[in-house]
This record gives sequence, structure tokens and C-alpha cells, in this order.
Amino acid sequence: MIEKIKNDDVNYLLNAFLSLENIDEFYDFFDDICTVAEVLEMSKRLKAAKMLKDGCFYNKISEATGLSTTTISRVNRCLKYGSGGYNIALDRLGNIENESK
Repeated sequence: MIEKIKNDDVNYLLNAFLSLENIDEFYDFFDDICTVAEVLEMSKRLKAAKMLKDGCFYNKISEATGLSTTTISRVNRCLKYGSGGYNIALDRLGNIENESK
């Protein structure tokens, strides 16, 4: 999949993400570039990934996020067989949470 999206336009987008310096800048950027539904959907998928890593069952994740079991299954496949993006982000978020305790 990653090769399907790699191009100069996507690189430009990702570099825009990297240029943002704090959470407020991310909120401003996402407010401009995405619909509310798109941002909420991405946040639900990340929450589902965290819940899956924590050992939660699909029905509990679906209740907590409103995601379909089909979407949860896709997130689970990405966690297990994908490019590793969810795992990198979740590991780093876990490190941040641990540092703040």
C-alpha cells in the first residue's frame, strides 16, 4: 500500500505535518484540511488500535468508538501485518504517558 501513495504531493503533505510545532498548530491545520468527520474517524481508529493492543474485544471497541467490526478488523490487520505505523505511534504515545507520570 505504501508504494501506492508515495509521490511528491503526499511528501509535501507529510512535510507539512512535520513542520507543525505544537498541538494547537495541528488543530488549526486539521481544521483547515479535513472535515470534522475525517478527524474524528482517524481518532477512533487510533483509539481502536490502542484498545486492540490492550487486549480488548471487538464488541467493546465498537461500543467505545462506534466503529464497525469490519473497520476494527482492518485496524487489527494493520497492527499485525501493516507497515508498523500504528505500533510506532502507540509506543511513542505510551512513552510520553509514562514520562508524564
